[in-house]
Amino acid sequence: MDLRTALLSRASPGKLTEPAPDDAQLELMLEAAVCAPDHGRLAPWRFVVLRGAAREHLATAMENDLLARHAAATAEERAAERNKALRSPLLVVVAAALHEHPKVPLPEQVMATAAAVQNFWLQAHALGFGLMWKTGAAASSARVKAALALAPTDVIVGILHLGTVAVAGTPRPPSVAPVTRRL
Repeated sequence: MDLRTALLSRASPGKLTEPAPDDAQLELMLEAAVCAPDHGRLAPWRFVVLRGAAREHLATAMENDLLARHAAATAEERAAERNKALRSPLLVVVAAALHEHPKVPLPEQVMATAAAVQNFWLQAHALGFGLMWKTGAAASSARVKAALALAPTDVIVGILHLGTVAVAGTPRPPSVAPVTRRL
C-alpha cells in the first residue's frame, strides 16, 4: 500500500477480532513508530504490549479506577469498564515518559509520542490490521499507570486496540484544510 492510499483509507474500525498482529508484524509497527519526529532525540515514547490474558490486568486496573472514582458503580458499569480492555485481541498502551529538558518542552515530548502513534497506526493499516486509538478516564488514571509500570508523570497518549477488522469504519473524506492566512 502506498503512503497516500494508507493516509486516505485509514479509519477507526467499528469492531476488531482475531487474528491480531503476530510478534514480527508488531515489530514492524514499533520500528515505524520510533521513526517519528523527535526534537532532541529524547525518544519519550513507551509501549506496553498486552496480549490475551494480559489484557485482564488492564481490565482489573480500569475497574478498580472506576470504583475509586464512583464507589456506587453498578455491576453493569463495572463490566462495561472491564470490557473496554477486552474488545480487541491486542492492546498497546503508548505513553510519553516526560523529562525536563532545556530545549525540549514537555508538550513537544507528548506530540512526538502522538506522532509515533500515527506512524504505528499507518504501519498497522498497511499490514491489513485495524486499530482504534482510545483514551478515556483510564489514560489519566494513576492506578492504571501503576498497573502498567508507568511513572506517575508519564502521559498515556493512547490505548491502541489492534486486530483484524470485523466491522469496518468509514474513512474521513479528504478535503482541503482551510487556509487562515497566506503571507
